[in-house]
Amino acid sequence: MAGTRRGLAGLLGSWGATRTVLLLFVFKVFVFPGPDVTSDVSVIYQGWYEVLRHGTFPLDDAAWQYPPAAALAILSPAALPFLDYATAFFALAVLADLAVLCLLLHAGRRPGRSLRGAWVWVVGVALLGPTVYARYDVMVTAVAVAALLVGARHPRVMGALAGFGVLLKVWPVLLLAGPVRRRAWAAAAVTVAAVGSLCALAVPGALSFLTFQRNRGTEVESLGALVFHVARHLGWSGEVLFTYGSLEFLGPHVDMVSTAAMALTGAAFGWLLLWRLRAWRFLPHTLADAAFTAVLLFTTTSRVISPQYIVWLVGLAAVCLCFRGSGMPLPVGLVLAAALVTVLEFPVFFADVVASDRLGVILMLVRNGLLVAATVTAARELWRSAVASAAPAPLPGQAARTNETSASS
Repeated sequence: MAGTRRGLAGLLGSWGATRTVLLLFVFKVFVFPGPDVTSDVSVIYQGWYEVLRHGTFPLDDAAWQYPPAAALAILSPAALPFLDYATAFFALAVLADLAVLCLLLHAGRRPGRSLRGAWVWVVGVALLGPTVYARYDVMVTAVAVAALLVGARHPRVMGALAGFGVLLKVWPVLLLAGPVRRRAWAAAAVTVAAVGSLCALAVPGALSFLTFQRNRGTEVESLGALVFHVARHLGWSGEVLFTYGSLEFLGPHVDMVSTAAMALTGAAFGWLLLWRLRAWRFLPHTLADAAFTAVLLFTTTSRVISPQYIVWLVGLAAVCLCFRGSGMPLPVGLVLAAALVTVLEFPVFFADVVASDRLGVILMLVRNGLLVAATVTAARELWRSAVASAAPAPLPGQAARTNETSASS
């Protein structure tokens, strides 16, 4: 018992110390190397806030590519009217961070669970640096973590949370990639339909995000961008421009690489579908492992791998390691290593990345290589644990009973 108390005290102390440092950076008591990561809040988010307050979405801004409930995150600083916009946003980001920690601590102290997940969250967010508090992704991650942790016992609640997460930033739909009950899917569909319809009726342009991203190119931090980072040294005539809210490669053959990235994403979806059709051995941690693997697959193959995407992975990785039986320690470790390299490529040496300098190219090779390795190892482990191709064939009816029993675990 004394050892548990010491471990808990160390965990909470580490969270407090690291988050204090992050706050000192976002409030500019200390200057973090590289470009100012807080400008997204003080300039972009606050600008959207002013537009949203007048009852419309910022449809004239190409950087607005978010589902309708994202407006709630942008408007949330209004809940703290005694603070200026940026200060209120940072305070709410810290509260979301703390909410994730509390959820992981509560889950990790149950039988068969572990506090390793809480440590992953504490360390992972610290490694990513102040960018975590300067984007609303930490709030979306809190919703996703809550959904996964209640999934087995309360499938309808999980579905509702996942549906709300979809309306915040789409990717939480991947939480439903694992062995979820039909009630979870139904609750998610009802939530998306109800809240989405309400937003569409109340505010013009709520569903415009569905078409805003179709003309995107290849963002400089993505896996496909490595082609052009190298090609620039071989005389490629394209350029890097700020478009759709990020820096993208534009020029010859960019469309081809972007199409290849979408094809890889399609292949990832096909693999997930095949896994789901073949899987029959569902353990208590399979739901979290499947969500983590699904988000890894779609993050790694995306045309955009912004630093805040790693926040999602750290949150889901933390949920995986809440379960003692999870086979994800290696891919989780690779994601944490990718988080460390991510803070180096953005913001510390982002100028080198944009210029395709040698250091920038090396950082992108290492960071994206780590993500690829994490994706492959996670997918292999998920297939091994759930498909169990080496296991003897079950007797007639046995597989169905196994699925039902595991899903209710």
